[in-house]
Amino acid sequence: MSEVFKPYVPNEQSMPELTLRAVLFGALFGIIFGAVTVYLALRAGLTVSASIPIAVVAISLLKRYGSTILENNIVQTAGSAGESIAAGVAFTLPALIFLGFNLDVSRVFIVALCGGILGVLFMIPLRRTLIVKEHGNLLYPEGAACADVLVAGERGGRFAGRVFMGFGVGAVYKFLHEGLHLWRAQPTYDPTWYSGARIAGTTTPEYLGVGYIIGPRVAGTIFAGGVLSWLVIIPLIKFFGLHIPTPIFPGTIPIGDMAPNQIWNAYIRSIGAGAVTTAGLITLGRTLPTIIDSLRAGLKDFTDSRSGRQVARVRTEDDLPITIVVGGSTVLMLVIWALLSFNINPGHTLANGFASLLIVVFGFLFVTVSSRITGLIGSSSNPISGMTIATLMATCLIFVLIGWTGAAWPAVALSVGGVVCVAAANAGATSQDLKTGFLIGATPWRQQVSLIVGALASVLVIGFTLTYLNKTYTRQEARVIENVTVTAEMKDLGPVDFNGKSYHLLNVLGSRTIPDGRYYFDPAARRIEFQEQPGIGSPDMPAPQATLMTTVINGILNRNLQWGLVLFGVFIVVVLELCGVRSLAFAVGSYLPISTTAPIFAGGVVRWLVERKTGAAKAGEGEVSSGSLTAAGLIAGGAIAGLLLVGPMDASRTAQAAAAQRAGQTIATDAVAYDMGARWWPQLSGSSLLALVVFIALGFFLYTLARKKLETSEG
Repeated sequence: MSEVFKPYVPNEQSMPELTLRAVLFGALFGIIFGAVTVYLALRAGLTVSASIPIAVVAISLLKRYGSTILENNIVQTAGSAGESIAAGVAFTLPALIFLGFNLDVSRVFIVALCGGILGVLFMIPLRRTLIVKEHGNLLYPEGAACADVLVAGERGGRFAGRVFMGFGVGAVYKFLHEGLHLWRAQPTYDPTWYSGARIAGTTTPEYLGVGYIIGPRVAGTIFAGGVLSWLVIIPLIKFFGLHIPTPIFPGTIPIGDMAPNQIWNAYIRSIGAGAVTTAGLITLGRTLPTIIDSLRAGLKDFTDSRSGRQVARVRTEDDLPITIVVGGSTVLMLVIWALLSFNINPGHTLANGFASLLIVVFGFLFVTVSSRITGLIGSSSNPISGMTIATLMATCLIFVLIGWTGAAWPAVALSVGGVVCVAAANAGATSQDLKTGFLIGATPWRQQVSLIVGALASVLVIGFTLTYLNKTYTRQEARVIENVTVTAEMKDLGPVDFNGKSYHLLNVLGSRTIPDGRYYFDPAARRIEFQEQPGIGSPDMPAPQATLMTTVINGILNRNLQWGLVLFGVFIVVVLELCGVRSLAFAVGSYLPISTTAPIFAGGVVRWLVERKTGAAKAGEGEVSSGSLTAAGLIAGGAIAGLLLVGPMDASRTAQAAAAQRAGQTIATDAVAYDMGARWWPQLSGSSLLALVVFIALGFFLYTLARKKLETSEG
């Protein structure tokens, strides 16, 4: 099929492609969407592809200056690298906080850089196999949709209006919602007649947009997992534990005294970890035949290139040389070794070299897997977390067999998983972009260069965004615990000054007497006086994927994984698979708070209503629709507004904390930038009903625009 396929721009035609303006705009979008993706991944544990909205904006901004379709493609190619790399970083590296290590910007930078570039390099020898030879089998639905946008824009299309309208509404909604607090951030209902149950929703435009894009089936499956956890398992635990007077590990207080979120934190997350791990491994198992075929074909292309059997290629078949792949991979492997040897795990030269080798082996394996799965279901639905969990489990089991279980080895294991996760995420986006380029007639090596440029640009902001969000949302709460004996489960992170007094910061993980967390400890009095709630891991930034990675690493290396709870999750997935249900989306939903899955489900319902009204699903409407573009705008507008609010919130919280300290009062932990809701209408601003009504209005806005057809010509 590849011999007869004719791209939009013929091979013989030459036009501007890898121009300075295209690269600069692509790098800019990589930075913007990298920051947006970090924010979204920490809040929801989910991401969506940025290729289509970037392509739309590129057409809108550059078309008036005479840009070509190939230049616009370079913009979206470079920009999408930032989104995918940020997803891989946000899914893994925040786990450093939970494991008791500092979230260092330089460490994030190196892991993101190495993983991002490896994802591009490893995809180069696979391009001809996955993109060209299997053109009729691997459709890359989002890549094909992006090509449709670029072609329509070249012919004269008006797509940007939907994105910008969604962006504006999402940003304004977010400012009124979380900046001014004009209505409640999270409507919640705890039925008294059903003890332990909770229905809640973080009513943000990002979640609504994500739900619309992933569609009603996936959104409904995710929400079903949340229903099982929050309306079945938690009430069940509450029912049987209500009259048990003593705590049941890993809980540290009696179940009867626990709120639903405390039960979720103590028990459900381990059940969800087992479910997500099992579902991820099953998903990988289904792709084993294609993995083997792709690896075999990739190695064949590699050996053909080394032996000089490949003939000179024409423009649309010209990749970067295989020498760059081998040389670049070797250099990056040495960089990773240096990071481990000088920053994370000094004094273990050979062991760090072995860990670097594991990164290359697992990296190439899961780059192949990720690229193949993206060809089937798109990058937004790519189960990157399942691949990362498999990497972490294999790495940790190897470490346990060798005896590498203490000190910095959890951070080494996480570094291996982090680089592989970023590489797999960026490889999926890379393969999708190369498919777009194949359809429109782009030059592969120019796309590959732009992907590396996009990676280099985005990693500059990802680490700072992570640390900035963590700092901004970090809070201190009074928490007095007397007669504390420091045990092996309590890691002393060094001195810290707080509220005019010097303490030691203790990171507790796996204690039977003190809940997991960070505490300000007075060694002389043997007393904990405050608990530090890191911003990442808090209700504001729950970082569900990173928390899951922590559970896997800590449980295997310290051999204290709650296997009973984990096995509950394992067999929930087994039951679903036996019933013929694809379990990964369900498992992710069972692990997330219901406040996340409910608004995502609402977005899926809006899309179902649109498709029911317009018949779009039956008519075969692709990913590019008025609704999907508006939803992409809602996601971008809400996320960027949320990032812009971080500064005022940080300044407000710091000022209020200083004022409280001067007055000798407890430091405020829930300050917001401009809490106008509490001043103007305190009753309404705390009302769950008002918040629900406003969110329904946002959904109606999306429904109204989604029903309108896009104008595909200047007419």
